[in-house]
Amino acid sequence: MSELFDNDPRDPAPPATSRRSRALVITAVVLIVAFFGLTTFAAIYTDRLWYSSAGYGSVFSTLFWTRTGLFLAFGATMAVIVAVNVVLAYRFRPLFRPSSPEQGGLDRYRDAVTPIRTWIVIGVALLLGLFAGTSGAGEWRTFLLWRNSQEFGTEDAYFNRDIGFYVFDLPWFHFVVDFLMVAIVIALLAAAVTHYLYGGVRLQATRDRLSGAAQVQLSVLLGLFVLLKAGDYYLDRFDLVNQSGRLITGLTYTDDHAVLPAKNILMGIALICAVLFFLNVWRRTWMLPSVGLALLALSAVLLGMIWPGIVQQFQVKPSEADKEEQYIAANIEATRAAYDLTDVDSEPYTSNATAVASRLSALTGETSSIPLVDPALVRETFEQNQQGRNYYSVADVLDVDRYEMNGVDRALVLGVRELDQAGINEGDQNWSNLHTVYTHGNGVIAAYANQRGADNNSLDTEIQWAEGNQVNPDGSRQDDLSELTGGYESRIYFGEDSPDYSVVGKEKDDSGSVELSLASGTEDEDETTTYDGAGGVDIGSTLNQLMYAVKFGEANFLLSGRVHDNSQVLYNRTPRERVEKVAPWLTIDDDIYPAIVDNKVVWIVDGYTTTDRYASAERESFEEMTDDSLQDDSGLATLPTDEINYMRNAVKATVDAYDGTVTLYEWDEEDPILKAWMSAFPDTVVEKSEISDELEQHLRYPEDLFKVQRYQYARYHITDAAAWYQGSDRWEVPEDPNSRGSNLQPPYRLFVDETAGDEGATPQETWSLTSTFVPYGKDNLASFVSVNSDASSDDYGKISVREVSDTTTKGPGNIANDFSSDPGVRDLLRDFETGQSPPLFGNILTLPVADGLIYVEPVYAVRAGSSAAYPILQYVLVSYGENVGIGVTMLEALADALGVDPNAPVEPPPVEPGDPGGPDQPALTLNQKIAQQLALAQDAFDAAQAALAAGDLATYQEENEKAATAVAEAVRLANTRPTGAGNGGTGEDNAG
Repeated sequence: MSELFDNDPRDPAPPATSRRSRALVITAVVLIVAFFGLTTFAAIYTDRLWYSSAGYGSVFSTLFWTRTGLFLAFGATMAVIVAVNVVLAYRFRPLFRPSSPEQGGLDRYRDAVTPIRTWIVIGVALLLGLFAGTSGAGEWRTFLLWRNSQEFGTEDAYFNRDIGFYVFDLPWFHFVVDFLMVAIVIALLAAAVTHYLYGGVRLQATRDRLSGAAQVQLSVLLGLFVLLKAGDYYLDRFDLVNQSGRLITGLTYTDDHAVLPAKNILMGIALICAVLFFLNVWRRTWMLPSVGLALLALSAVLLGMIWPGIVQQFQVKPSEADKEEQYIAANIEATRAAYDLTDVDSEPYTSNATAVASRLSALTGETSSIPLVDPALVRETFEQNQQGRNYYSVADVLDVDRYEMNGVDRALVLGVRELDQAGINEGDQNWSNLHTVYTHGNGVIAAYANQRGADNNSLDTEIQWAEGNQVNPDGSRQDDLSELTGGYESRIYFGEDSPDYSVVGKEKDDSGSVELSLASGTEDEDETTTYDGAGGVDIGSTLNQLMYAVKFGEANFLLSGRVHDNSQVLYNRTPRERVEKVAPWLTIDDDIYPAIVDNKVVWIVDGYTTTDRYASAERESFEEMTDDSLQDDSGLATLPTDEINYMRNAVKATVDAYDGTVTLYEWDEEDPILKAWMSAFPDTVVEKSEISDELEQHLRYPEDLFKVQRYQYARYHITDAAAWYQGSDRWEVPEDPNSRGSNLQPPYRLFVDETAGDEGATPQETWSLTSTFVPYGKDNLASFVSVNSDASSDDYGKISVREVSDTTTKGPGNIANDFSSDPGVRDLLRDFETGQSPPLFGNILTLPVADGLIYVEPVYAVRAGSSAAYPILQYVLVSYGENVGIGVTMLEALADALGVDPNAPVEPPPVEPGDPGGPDQPALTLNQKIAQQLALAQDAFDAAQAALAAGDLATYQEENEKAATAVAEAVRLANTRPTGAGNGGTGEDNAG
C-alpha cells in the first residue's frame, strides 16, 4: 500500500509555468473553500444561537451531532471501501506486462496518472465520501426512528410482525443494504479500472485475461454484491404489505401466490451465486459464477415479472372479487385503524322537513348560531373598517374560534392586525425603516360570526364587532373580547405575515424607542415602542453581527448605528417556521389560528406524526386528500413524497405572538411515533396535563386531519370486502359550488345539535367541524359528517355520520342550483349581477335540525351607491324542505321559505254570520296569524339580545324560549296551508 502514496524520486520536476498554474489553481480553490466554509460556519453558528434563544438548544445538538455522525460514518465507509480496493488493485498489479498494442496504448495513461496517483485516490475517495456522507446525513429521521423504535401493539396480517417493524426498522435496514450495494458497485468499478490500467485486466488477450489478483478481488466484490442482493430480496418481501397497487395498498392474491414465492426463490439463487463467486477465489474459473449470475437474471425476469402477470391474468382476473376478498378485508381493517376511523358513530337519518312542525321549537335556537360572516369573504371588510394604518393587514382567509360570553359559547371570526410592509410609502422603504422601525403588527380584530349590526339600514359593514379600533355611536369601544379576557399584549412580532427579520431593542442609555406601533388602538396618532421580549437573538458582539451579515447578506449589521450592544434580531417569525424548526419531525396543519390566552395572543398550531409504512393501510397523496377551495399547498416535510397511510394529531403547539415562545404539548398520548420522537428529543414536548384550562377552551379538532379522514371514510365506511369491491355505495366529498375550479368543498365549523332527529331529546349544541358526502359521481346528499371539536369535552374527536336514506335528498350542488334559479332570489340579486360588483356567494352550510336539513348561504356584494370597496352581507339564502327563502336576516329568509308574510297588516276581515269570534273578536286570516306569531318571535329575539348584552343570562334564555315557541307555532300554521299557497315577504332579526 505504501507504494501508492510514495512519489518516485526519479519523477522529473515540474516546469516553472506548471508551478505558477498550480499556485493559481490552489489560490482559487482556497478562496472558494473559504467562501463556502464561512457561509457554512455562519449558518451553523447562527442556527445554534437561534435554538439557544428559543430554548431548544438540545434540539440543535441532537440534530447537529446526528447529522455529523451519519455524514462521517457513511462518508468514511464509502471512502475507505473505494480507496482500499483501488490501493489493493494497484498493490497487486502485475510486475511484468506482455507487449501488446493494448498495453502500448495504456502506457501514456499510466505515465500521466502515476505521478499524481496519490492525489487521485485521495480526491476520488473524498469526493465519493462527500456524496455518501450527504446521503447518510439526510437519513437522520430514519436513523433516529430506528434508534428509538416503539411497538404499536398491533401485528400485520401476513408476517405477524408488529407494525413498528415496518415503520421504524425496515426503512433503516433498506437504506443500509442499498448503501452497501452502491458502495460495492463503485468499488468494483474502481478496482476494475485500476486493474485494467496496470495490466491486471487484458481485454484483448486470448487467454488469461485476468491476473490472479484481479480475479480474486473481483470475485470477492461480486460475491459481496450478490450476497447483499439476497438480503435486499429478503427485505423486499416485507415491502409487499406497503406496495401500492391498482386495487389496494398492501398484499394481494398475486403478491401472496406469485411475487412472495418469487422473492424467496430469488433470495436462494442469490445466496448460491454468492457462494459460487467466493469459491471462484480458489477455483479460478468463471463458468459456474457466470451461469449462476445468468440464472439469477433470468429468474428475476421470469419469476419477478412474467409469472405474476400470468397469475394475475388467468387466475385472479376471472374471479377477482373472490380471490382478493381476504386481502381487501385486511386493507379495510388496517386503513380504518391507521386513520383512526374504527370508532366512527354512524346512524341512518331521514331528512323530512315537512314532517317536523311539532318538533320545530328548537329550529330558531339552532339556526341562530349559524355563522353568516364568511371568513373567506370578509377580509376586505375587516381591513377597510379595522385596519387602522395602510401598513397593517389581516390574513386572506380569517379564522373562526369560540369564546364563552355571559355563559354562552359564541363563534367569532378573527384576524390579527399584522404588519404589511408593502403598505409603507415607497420612498420610505429603506433598510432602516423596513428592519428597525416598522417591525410588528398590533392587536386582534374580531366579529360575531352569527350576528349582524343592530341597525341594518345604517351600518356600513353589516358586521357586529367584538374587537376593533373604532368607537361605537354611544362612545363605547368595540372591546368585548378585551373585556372578556381582561386585556392582552397587543404587539404582534410573530405572525403569519411577519417580515423576514427585524432588528429590535434600544440602547441601555437611551430612554427613547425605535419601533413604530399603532397607539392604543386609535387611528389618528402613532406611538413608538421598544421590544423587550426574550424571543430575539443577541447581536451585540461584533462576531454575531458579522455572522448575521453573512447569513442575510446585509452589511448594515456591521455598519448601521441602529445595531448596537443591546440589539436583538428576530427571524423565523411565522408560527409554522418556528414549530417546524424546533420540531422538524412534525407535519404542520395548514390552518394556524390565533387565540387570546392568559392575556397574550398565541398562535395555536396542530402538529401531526405521519408515515407511509403502516402495513396494509391505503396510501394516498396528502395534498390530494386535503385539497379544497381554501387549501394552501404546504406539502409534507417529513417524508420523501407526500404520500401517507397513517396520521395522528400528536402535538398541540403554541407560539407567543409577542416573544415567539414555542411550547409543544403532547396531545395523542398513545401514538408510538410521537413516543419515538420524544425519546429522540427528550424534554422538548411537555405533558398533556400542562395544558391550562383557558388554552384547552381554544383547542379544536384540526382541519387537515379531518379532511384526510373524510377522504378515506368516503370509501372505507364500507366494512364488507365484497361490497367494497363492488363500489356501489362509494361516496365522495362534493365540489365547492362556488369554486371556479374543481376544488372540493372545505369543512365548516358550526354549533351542531347532536340530538337532532332524536324524538324527545334535549337539544345539545356541540362545537363541531362538519362536512357532507355525496354518492360517487352523483350530486344528491349521501350523508352529513361532523366531529366533536370541543377539546374540553369527553367526546372530543368523536366522528358522527348521519347517513341519508332518501336518495332524493339534495346535496350542496343541487341547493346552489335551487338558489340561483329561484325567481325571488334572482329578482333581488339582479341589480348586483348587472352591476360592476357581482354578488359573492359564501359557504353553503348544511345543518341537521329536528328531522330535516336546513341549508344556509350568505350573499355578499358592494352596497349600491356606496363608495366602500369591500363586500357587505346583503342577503341570507335558506333552503328548507323544497322551499327557498331569501331575506336580509336569517328570520326573514326562514319566513320567506315557509311562505308567510310577517309584514302583512293585521286588519279585521268582514264578520261572517255565525262567526264565534263576534264583532269584537274578528277572526284572523292564516297569514295574519302566522305574521302575528313571527312578530312575537321578533320581539322576544330583541329582548333576548338586550338581555345578553346586559349579562342577564336567565332572561336571555327565557326570551329565546318564547321566540322558539312563537316560531314553532308559525311553522305549524304554515304547514296547514293548502299546497300551492304563495310566498310572502320577510321579517327582521338582529339576533345571532
